[in-house]
Amino acid sequence: MAYILAPSILGADFGRLGEEVEAVAEAGAEYIHLDVMDGAFVPSISFGMPVIQSLRSRTDKVFDVHMMVEEPGRYVGDMKKAGADLICIHAEACCHLDRTLHQIKEAGCMAGVALNPATPVNVLEYILPEVDMVLIMSVNPGFGGQKFIPYAVEKIKKVRQMAMEKGLNIDIQVDGGVTPDNADELLRVGANILVAGSAVFRGDARANVKKFLDIFKNFSQNA
Repeated sequence: MAYILAPSILGADFGRLGEEVEAVAEAGAEYIHLDVMDGAFVPSISFGMPVIQSLRSRTDKVFDVHMMVEEPGRYVGDMKKAGADLICIHAEACCHLDRTLHQIKEAGCMAGVALNPATPVNVLEYILPEVDMVLIMSVNPGFGGQKFIPYAVEKIKKVRQMAMEKGLNIDIQVDGGVTPDNADELLRVGANILVAGSAVFRGDARANVKKFLDIFKNFSQNA
């Protein structure tokens, strides 16, 4: 299983966004995490297709678009055109989750489902075989820099167990309060993609990426 760092550009300097993306990509981050917020599903408004499209020429890394918007199916085609490789939608934001996931795949993107902290994992029971990735939110979505919610660990375990019981080799991503201090534990319970904003972009982004990659390397060697 591949262990992947997905720096969230919400933690970057928006005045130097292109340079920040290039820096973490060159340092070894495989995904670039792009949080799209609509001010309805979550309180904040972040950015949309023009920003994603403007960054696409700066790197060939996977653009991991996290759609924190109501009824995200309305924007799947435009996100694909802007450069999305993976589109992750919230189970809580979709009236027809199955339909929207198939819409993402038909557009040629990988499909993910995100769960808010208080959403139980059993909502994935029937949809799990249709997804490439499950995102466990370990903070309440909408703002960067929040503290990790401890019970997210148990949710990661349960999703990994569900996937194994169904014979599925899906990715499990964790977003919110992820740091080098808790990264190893998250990998041990079944996560393999870690989203980090402040922990990457605060200070020397290249050095911070290396910290995470060293943790991944050590974990793989000792697993």
